[in-house]
Amino acid sequence: MIDSHCHLDPSTYGGDEGVDAVVARAVAAGVTHMLSVGSGYGFDSAARAVAVARRHANVRASVGLHPHDAKDFTDARFADLLDMSQLPEVLALGEMGLDFHYDSSPRDTQRAVFRAQLREARRRQVPVIIHDRESGGETLRILDDESAWDTGVLFHCYTGNLAMMEQIVARGGWISIPGIVTFETAGEMAEVAARVPDDRLLVETDAPFLTPVPHRGKKNEPAYVAHTLAKVAALRGRPVAEMESLTVANTRRFFRWASS
Repeated sequence: MIDSHCHLDPSTYGGDEGVDAVVARAVAAGVTHMLSVGSGYGFDSAARAVAVARRHANVRASVGLHPHDAKDFTDARFADLLDMSQLPEVLALGEMGLDFHYDSSPRDTQRAVFRAQLREARRRQVPVIIHDRESGGETLRILDDESAWDTGVLFHCYTGNLAMMEQIVARGGWISIPGIVTFETAGEMAEVAARVPDDRLLVETDAPFLTPVPHRGKKNEPAYVAHTLAKVAALRGRPVAEMESLTVANTRRFFRWASS
C-alpha cells in the first residue's frame, strides 16, 4: 500500500524519533511508501517534509503553500519554496487551493497564492495536490482559468459530491479517498468511493487528522490507510489485494514515482 497524503511533521509526532516510529509501524502494516506533504504547518513545514524524505528511502515529499498560510506569502519565501520543489525527494507542489470554511487567510490572498503556484506547476510540468473546502466550485474555475489540468491535478481528502467528482475526472483530474469513508456519517462519500473510475483513484490518511474506524480517538498515521483501503474495496465489491495493486499503480503514475 501507499499512503498518498500524510503529514509526517515532527511537530505532530514528538520529534524525529516519533516520526521514525510512525514510519516503522506503517511498514509493519504493509504500507511500503508514503508521500509526506510539506504544507499546512507554516512555511517551514516544506523543509521538514523534505528532511523526513531524506531520512527515509520509502518517503517522498511535496512542498506548497496551504491556503491557511497564504496571508504570510512573500516573494522571497515563494522563491525558496520553488527552489526546494526541484529537489529529488520532491514529487509535487501542494497542498494548495482554497479554504472558505476557516478563512485563515483573506480570500483574495488565497486566490492569488493558489494561482501563483498553479502557474509555476504548469511552467515546470509537475503535478499538484489540491485542498478544496467550501469554495463553491471556485477551485475548479481557477484550475480551468490556469489551464492546470495537464500537469496532473489530485483532489486530496475528497469530500465533494458525485457531480463534482465527475467534473474533476472529466477534466483529467484524480481523486483521493480519506478515512472519512469509514465513518457511519460518510454519506455520499461512500458512493463517490464506489464510483471513481479505476484509473483515477488513490487512498490516503491525511495523518495526523481524520483517523479511520476502528481507531477513532487516536492520532492518525499512515499504517491506518489499510482500513480506508479495505472499506473502499468493500464498497466497490473488489478484493482488497486487487485494490492495493490498483491504488499503488495509480499513485506511482500520478506522482511519476519510480519503483524502489
